[in-house]
Amino acid sequence: MSLHRQLQQRAAEGRPIRVGLIGAGKFGAMFLAQVPRTPGMQVVAIADLSPAGARRNLARVGWTEDRMAAASIDEAVRQGSTHVGEDWQALVRHPAVDVVVECTGHPPAAVDHCLAAFAQRKHVVNVTVEADAFCGPLLARKAQEAGVIYSLAFGDQPALICDLVDWARSCGFPVVAAGRGHKWLPHFSASTPETVWGYYGLTPEQADRGGLNPKMFNSFLDGSKPSIESTAVANATGLGVPSDGLKYPPASIADIPYVTRPRSEGGVLERKGMVEVISSLEADGRVIPYDIRMGVWVTVEAETDYIKHCFEEYNAHTDPSGRYFTLYKRWHLIGLEVGYSVASVALRGEATGVALAWGADVVATAKRDLQAGELLDGEGGYTVWGKLLPAARSAGMGGLPLGLAHDVKLVRPVKAGQSLCWDDVMMDTGSLAYRCRREMEALFPPVQSM
Repeated sequence: MSLHRQLQQRAAEGRPIRVGLIGAGKFGAMFLAQVPRTPGMQVVAIADLSPAGARRNLARVGWTEDRMAAASIDEAVRQGSTHVGEDWQALVRHPAVDVVVECTGHPPAAVDHCLAAFAQRKHVVNVTVEADAFCGPLLARKAQEAGVIYSLAFGDQPALICDLVDWARSCGFPVVAAGRGHKWLPHFSASTPETVWGYYGLTPEQADRGGLNPKMFNSFLDGSKPSIESTAVANATGLGVPSDGLKYPPASIADIPYVTRPRSEGGVLERKGMVEVISSLEADGRVIPYDIRMGVWVTVEAETDYIKHCFEEYNAHTDPSGRYFTLYKRWHLIGLEVGYSVASVALRGEATGVALAWGADVVATAKRDLQAGELLDGEGGYTVWGKLLPAARSAGMGGLPLGLAHDVKLVRPVKAGQSLCWDDVMMDTGSLAYRCRREMEALFPPVQSM
């Protein structure tokens, strides 16, 4: 039975999937915009550091006051409405909550929320992919030990890429490469929240109207988010990563099967079976027509002449050899798609992407010369950006995960372009997020691609 039919059945039986949402910012608000239009699903509780801000976002997406007026989660369950507050612990403890959607965008907090939800036997759909990037394999194992499901979130590109990879492998195709698109030029890695809107193509007025966070959007622009998302994909699918970071080859959609081949065959890959990100800009800044900037893709290989001939007979667009074919989705709809993951987890018992091993990492890398005593401001800020590296290389250098490069002090200078290591900073070694990262390193030795 399809997910939609199962949702309709749950609605008819008066047994909706009951969801608790932690974090009602832009991504969370997009999910909430779809919930009233989704049968068999109810958000019974929203926890946010600013309940007033959460209510403003709810009003922005069209929720009425009566829909968010429940004084408690119990009342929300009885009335079919939603309780809005700031107590995330009460949310994860409540027996009515089936699935927790972690949507804070704050990596250390997300680890706390995920582990607490597992302890209460709650499934988790984790939108905060930054947390998955530095300890996803451990989170997945903790969920399994608790008998619940931990999942990446549909709408975010990693889950969509994992879906394409699963499609390819389930059809018997070897995956040559998979990834997303991005607007990229090398100097974007030095972008700050002050420069982001000009590079991004938005005016400050447009950004303000949409309630857009400049630091969060800068994390996309400066390459941190593509590295984070590529790490999540690599760890969930077993695909390899470039030895010295993403290459961002510029290509139109038509050229993706051409550039996502091994170097020995004219492409950019070090070998077959890797993640990569396609740039929508030529090296000189020219915009590429029919780009994949907002989409995802997978390149597969025809291993026999018969399959190659099938590509030709059905006009599949391939590289010049006819062997490499790319399937793509040109768009992703971000929080508007999260309900698919919630339904998959609750009704099918299937994650829409989950870390299997530690093959990739995102290492904090200096945007400029940094001095001892400076405070790192993490993803999308003024001090560091995230560089994708093989886990083995990160482990060998003691690389500082970008997700833990928030509010930590440098103890020695670091040059622009240099990736940081644990010894460069003064860490709070007592934090749960730090201990989880170290536990993951101990339990999951770095692996090559599967």
